[in-house]
Amino acid sequence: MSKYMEDLISKKIQDIKSDRNVYEVGYVVSVKEYILEVAGLEHVTFMEKVRIGNHAEGYVNAIRRQTVTVAVVHGADSLCIGDEVVATGEPFMAVYSPDSVSHVIDIFGHDRLCRAAFDVIHPVPIERRTIPIMDRGTVNRPLETGIAGIDLIYPIGKGQRQLILGDKKTGKTQIGLDAIVNQKGKDVLCIYISVGKTKKNVKEVYDQLLRRGAMGHTVILAALNDDPQPVLYLVPYVGLSIAEDYMMEGKDVLVVIDDLKRHANVHREMSLLAGKAPSREAYPPDIFYTHSRMLEKGCQHKNGGSITILPIVETKGGDITAYIPTNIISITDGQLVMSKKNFDKGQKPAIQYGLSVSRLGGAVQTPEVKKLGAVVRRELLSYLETREIYELANTDEMSKEMQDKLARGKKILEKLKQYKFSPMTEKEIIDSFREIFPE
Repeated sequence: MSKYMEDLISKKIQDIKSDRNVYEVGYVVSVKEYILEVAGLEHVTFMEKVRIGNHAEGYVNAIRRQTVTVAVVHGADSLCIGDEVVATGEPFMAVYSPDSVSHVIDIFGHDRLCRAAFDVIHPVPIERRTIPIMDRGTVNRPLETGIAGIDLIYPIGKGQRQLILGDKKTGKTQIGLDAIVNQKGKDVLCIYISVGKTKKNVKEVYDQLLRRGAMGHTVILAALNDDPQPVLYLVPYVGLSIAEDYMMEGKDVLVVIDDLKRHANVHREMSLLAGKAPSREAYPPDIFYTHSRMLEKGCQHKNGGSITILPIVETKGGDITAYIPTNIISITDGQLVMSKKNFDKGQKPAIQYGLSVSRLGGAVQTPEVKKLGAVVRRELLSYLETREIYELANTDEMSKEMQDKLARGKKILEKLKQYKFSPMTEKEIIDSFREIFPE
């Protein structure tokens, strides 16, 4: 028997001996799919675990004057008005096992592929207090993705939050997977968080990482599209709580959240069912806080550990000025914008270099990469701007200087093309671009 189960049984016995096994009981007065309105629970707290009817379980997600709102995490199908709701007096917690590395798991500590439970498990709080600013260090160590266009031009540091956004099928998830694969042998634990993907999608991610030997340092935390919406809402918070445990042990953790647009839609649906006042695009007024308190977990801790977060957001029609993308752009430390036009042209990874930004830039690069990256970025952005103007012009009529500039820019773009799962080392990236920019 696991230590967690022994502790749980010991606690229950102590509660019985001290008469603390008497629980407050309420009843369901309204059922809206997986959101319940419950009367009679006067002493419950926010995020407290409750048991409903015979088998259902949920947590308190709003407290009103006469009633409380409960979000059901499993067993919502069989509930009806009048069912008993028992307060447990305990916070709702996820379950995690240290043996989860190399597995696909859910927030209840189960293996999603073989439907088995782990032997050694322990509770994980959904959210913790924010790490104080005095406990955070400077982000100055590079997290190498192996992608030349990122490591050279828009670098990511350990402890940074770098948003990846773009339309469907532009290679957003692939950037995250490439970054995970490139951490092999670098003592970085990777957590891939799937929010509302199909089982087929998650299985594909698992197979791709397994074939490339990356599952040995990766946990896939999945909430599938047919899971209850409250589970989809909680899964990124649980993933970052797990990452925080590892960071406090001094480890570097890379977290890929795929994707926050779906998470925002889940939060909107839950809020509308719970009767919250809708705001812009029917999202609740607290949508910014919902994501900011999640993403601020990304940091470099003074103990040497770090959490690097790569949140993914899907856009429509390449519009990065929509409500959710702009919210998350303002929270993160930079963004990689994926272009459908570039993808269709065969420019992969399809990064739109003119719109992408890394707010840390050279601070997380080695001196040699920083020096070369500054030259490449300047030349590339100048070429992209010039190309738009002279794309249809006759090159024979241009000055020699202009012809050289366009030829050099074209070479840079060719060098930035990279097949998926073909990471380059820092030396390979430098050597590749030294052909165009000799010292």
